[in-house]
Amino acid sequence: MQIERIDTFPLLHKLTKAYGDANGYKRYRTCFLIRITTKSGVQGWGECIDWLPALEQVFQYRITPYLLGKKATDRLTVVKEASRWNKRAAAGVSMALTDIVAKAAGLSLCNLWGGQQHERLPVYASFQSYIEDEHWMDGSLDLIGKALDRGFAMIKVKIGGRTFEEDRRHLAAVNKTFGDKMKIAVDANQSYDLATALRWEQEFAKVPQMMWFEEPLPPNFVKEYKLLRTKMCVPIAGGENQQGAELFAALLQDQAIDIIQPDIMHESGVDTFRHSLMLSRTFGVRVSPHTFDGALSRLFTLCAMACLPPWSKMKGEAIEPVEWDVMENPFTELFPITLHNGMVTLPDGPGIGVEPDGEILKRYRWDGLQGCD
Repeated sequence: MQIERIDTFPLLHKLTKAYGDANGYKRYRTCFLIRITTKSGVQGWGECIDWLPALEQVFQYRITPYLLGKKATDRLTVVKEASRWNKRAAAGVSMALTDIVAKAAGLSLCNLWGGQQHERLPVYASFQSYIEDEHWMDGSLDLIGKALDRGFAMIKVKIGGRTFEEDRRHLAAVNKTFGDKMKIAVDANQSYDLATALRWEQEFAKVPQMMWFEEPLPPNFVKEYKLLRTKMCVPIAGGENQQGAELFAALLQDQAIDIIQPDIMHESGVDTFRHSLMLSRTFGVRVSPHTFDGALSRLFTLCAMACLPPWSKMKGEAIEPVEWDVMENPFTELFPITLHNGMVTLPDGPGIGVEPDGEILKRYRWDGLQGCD
């Protein structure tokens, strides 16, 4: 189980039309995969997110020289050391080593983690609602309609990047057009102060199928989150950039949040991510992980969710939904997963159970700084 080779796969796709949220517009999508191979020939895949040149440099000069010759089974020690140079790169290393260990044992990820408790998992269609066009609302409604045609029964739309009134009219149009067909969540990307966030209460009351209000405030506004939670008719969600269970524990101890949303690529490894998931069960709150940026990280996330005990005894509420990117992004198809009517069936082979699409790896391979500023 000695590590013999590390290959990196930086991928870049320029979007045909920019889209975005309150943080700005995306003009390209990126993906950074790694493949670790042991001397016995077992291979494991991992994914990380950061600026592509930075990831290439840290792997070339730091992480790859360190990993060569190490034992794949020493993944906790190896990942901890890698996180000294780049925590997000360490998350990818953690995925790849976990994949190797599972494959060597002949186990799926779920079986490695104690067994799959949910045969199928719900996912929601996640949108970047804004485009650089005065008719952006029409474009948003069109995308939502296409997701409905694909069988999605839950969606998340963006607010916070336009005036309150524009976003209010957008949510009203979404509710009027699709409200009887799907559940709706909104994500503000930390755009508001407390007073503005509170204005949404009367609007959410008109949307009975609202799932949650995501990240209305910056995450350090703990007192404001706690007050907002007592005033809202919908759950408060957030935490995609939190780096570890201890940070979620602080929010939960202060009773400031209803749904935690860890992201496996923003934490320093698979094991710390799973600790965050289990924390939801310890505190008796829900968890709906953030996983907008990659198909492999989404697969790891789905497998981890499949191993969680049910959060509720209510029919149809045994396990919380996972985010599913439905925007223009060829990398969401890199690791194929069976998706039907908004439900996912996991692969049952050893490790991650699937191999990446080789044509996508070749077609979108990034080979320089141009176009990645």
